[in-house]
Parts: sequence; structure tokens; C-alpha cells
Amino acid sequence: MNNRFTTHRTISLIGMPGVGKSTVGVILAKLCGLGFCDTDLAIQQRQGASLQDILEEHGNQGFRRVEQEVLLDVDLEDAVVSTGGSVIFSRPVMDRLKAAGPLVYLRADIVTLEQRVAANPLRGIARDRSQTFADVYAERCPIYEHYADVAVDAADGSADQVAAAIHNALS
Repeated sequence: MNNRFTTHRTISLIGMPGVGKSTVGVILAKLCGLGFCDTDLAIQQRQGASLQDILEEHGNQGFRRVEQEVLLDVDLEDAVVSTGGSVIFSRPVMDRLKAAGPLVYLRADIVTLEQRVAANPLRGIARDRSQTFADVYAERCPIYEHYADVAVDAADGSADQVAAAIHNALS
């Protein structure tokens, strides 16, 4: 990579649940010769529970506090970082990620995301109980756009193709 993003060896992926941040992130890390950090896994390891269990026990706001604590502590150097979909609600975390390197927004249409999320019904999604998936989508997408240095369509093509598109966009 030979542009302004080469000053940092960290690339953070943001976007909705089901967009493919973890899958694409592993492939992108290989393309870039970087490590890989899945912050949802880091949260689960730290708490000794699944995301869904954490959400059920602590609620949406409690989950976000745990998420912020973990993301302010996790090692970001020399890594592709796959973030949870709600990370955008923590200004300190977003400031940290932005300082570490480019933020890549993986976007997809709501129909694609609903299909992917429905395929994994045990997936924990940080939201208020009254919020539908469409509500979450409408609330978050403008915030992802706000923070993104680069946006890549994750609905068209395979995970390999999406990772290659990110790599090309950052080169």
C-alpha cells in the first residue's frame, strides 16, 4: 500500500451485522500481510460468554460499555480489525480506530443483510428490544458513512472479491 494509509498498519472494518466483516477481514489480513483481530471474539473471551448471553444479561447499554472497555484495550497494531456493528456508538473507540488507520465501511442492502442474519438466529445484535432490524439499519448506516474513509459494497461478489476491492481501494 503506497498512499496515506501506509503510515498505519491497521485497517478497521465497520458495518452492519451480517455484512461479512469477520470473513472478509481474515482474507484481507492475508492480502495485506497483517494479523487479524475480531473484536466480537475478544469481547466473548473477556466476558466468558456469547454476545447473545452478554446482551441478555447486561442489556444493550451494558453490552456497549463492555464493548467500549474491550476496544479501548485490545491491541490494534499490524492488524485488520473486524468490529462489532455497534462500535460506532462509542466516540472514544471510533477516535482510537481512526487514529490507528483507515476505517472501511462494508455496506450491503437490507434484504441481503436480513437473509444473512436470519441464517444465524443466535447471533447477538446490540439493539433496544423495541428496535427492528430495519430500525437498526436506518439508525446505523448514516453513522458508518460518517466515519468511513472508504466504503465497499459487500453484497456483490464473494468474500475474496470484497477483500480484493478493499485492498485495491487502499492501494
